[in-house]
Amino acid sequence: MLKKLDKIRFRGHKRDEFLDLAESPNASDTECGDEIPVKIPRTSPRDNEELRDPAGPGTIIMASGVQDFNRTESDRLNEIKGHLEIALLEKHFLQEELRKLREETNAETLRQELEKERQRRLELEQKVNEVLKARAEDVSAAQQPAKPQTQANGADKRSHTVCSRLQKWFCDKFGEYVEDFRFQPEENTVETEEPLSARRLTENMRRLKRGAKPVTNFVKNLSALSDWYSIYTSAIAFIIYMNAVWHGWAIPMFLFLAILRLSLNYLIARGWRIQWSIVPEVSEPVEPPKEDLTVSEKFQLVLDVAQKAQNLFGKMADILEKIKNLFMWVQPEITQKLYIVLWAAFIASCFLPYRIIGLAMGLYAGIKFFLIDFIFKRCPRLRAKYDTPYIIWTSLPTDPQLKERSNATVSRRLQTAASRSYVGSNAPTGINKDEDTSRFHTTKRGNFHEVFNLSENERPLAVCENGWRCCLINRDRKMPTDYIRNGILYVTENYLCFESSKSGSSKRNKVIKLTDITDIQKYKVLSVLPGSGMGIAVSTPSTQKPLVFGAMVHRDEAFETIFNQYVKITSASSNSES
Repeated sequence: MLKKLDKIRFRGHKRDEFLDLAESPNASDTECGDEIPVKIPRTSPRDNEELRDPAGPGTIIMASGVQDFNRTESDRLNEIKGHLEIALLEKHFLQEELRKLREETNAETLRQELEKERQRRLELEQKVNEVLKARAEDVSAAQQPAKPQTQANGADKRSHTVCSRLQKWFCDKFGEYVEDFRFQPEENTVETEEPLSARRLTENMRRLKRGAKPVTNFVKNLSALSDWYSIYTSAIAFIIYMNAVWHGWAIPMFLFLAILRLSLNYLIARGWRIQWSIVPEVSEPVEPPKEDLTVSEKFQLVLDVAQKAQNLFGKMADILEKIKNLFMWVQPEITQKLYIVLWAAFIASCFLPYRIIGLAMGLYAGIKFFLIDFIFKRCPRLRAKYDTPYIIWTSLPTDPQLKERSNATVSRRLQTAASRSYVGSNAPTGINKDEDTSRFHTTKRGNFHEVFNLSENERPLAVCENGWRCCLINRDRKMPTDYIRNGILYVTENYLCFESSKSGSSKRNKVIKLTDITDIQKYKVLSVLPGSGMGIAVSTPSTQKPLVFGAMVHRDEAFETIFNQYVKITSASSNSES
């Protein structure tokens, strides 16, 4: 703004020729305090005469030019006046801002505190200097009487220096090891989990296959030796093993085989092509990883991995549960055999030398591995009768098998109790055995026949006593609450019953008579997903669109049960009509 004012100040005529801003009627209140004298331009009498006298030397054109000049000067003066007003307003605004900043920052208080801190610092420096001077005087005074005693205390100083050197040497040599034994709190590090990715999933699967390949090859070679896949190799291995066991060289033989295997791996790592295997290795084609997968391919990949993980976890769970049940006396006749064998081994280890025990165990293992297992694998009937370890392992139950057995025993007891009560009591003539046993089957909401308003002899089939979890999709309804319902599907001898999981009246349940079904088929709810789907479509005359029971994990089992019962009922009804 000051630069603009300087330009305007030296752009026009002389300063004496400007008008006085204080005399202008448009002057603001802020300008009254700052009077800026501006003089009106003066004209000479000769010029006034020329302007007054039309016949003089100044013509009319000259008069008009003077008027135009006066007009331009007035415009310039108005412009300067506006700039000055803006400058004064900005000055007032800046003064207000400066006053506010001073109030906020409290510069005066800060200055006072700074001066106080400086004074404190100076006082502290003076005190420190006084203390240092006093200590220097004390040390100088103590050194003067201590001079005759230095000779008497020379031995003590030497011993002190020797101790300090020994301590320093010990710290330099063993200080690092001492620091290793210092207890420190454990750091709880949380591993970051990677997000789910199809590419990462396929890569991990291939890594798992490559990592498990040496183990699987070793197991294949052992099974090939036991099966006499190569007669010469198995015969040589059997002779070498039995000879080593007879002479007590079994452990050195296994150690030598481990060293030989490591040596071969070293040569293979160096580039040698050495392949020794009883079973010929089959090279599987390696598919290049795909960069972009479609939605269906990703979903199919997840399903494959989930299926493999499910089977693997199931096998591991079966093994662990069988071992647990073996030691927990779940089947006492099997655990009793193990108990007797352990007592016999304990007594033998107490009285017999270890060489004889090792010889007996080694000979039994060799004969069992090379001869007995070969015969039992070729003759399954002999194995089922005389292979004791195989019989014990196969007869050991898992937890699901124990649960099924307990449920079966409970149902048998209930049936026997019901039959006894039926025979012993005076039951009415219209009630038979099936009607009496149906009263014991209940759902989460009560008795089965009461939930679906059916007769008492209607109860779920043995295949679906607990029902199949699914969702009913009624495409004739438009409301979201009626369109999809979650629940359980049951099949009786004459009806298809769906129990809704939401609490409410029985109107939300669905009962379909099997004879009213016009069509039943497997259904795929979402065509985008791979596979044959997880739904069953049922058509009836009362519905325009077929009812769909979707999201069924055991869809195939449910479809076979419903279809077989449907065929059975329809064939029976047609025979009765004919």
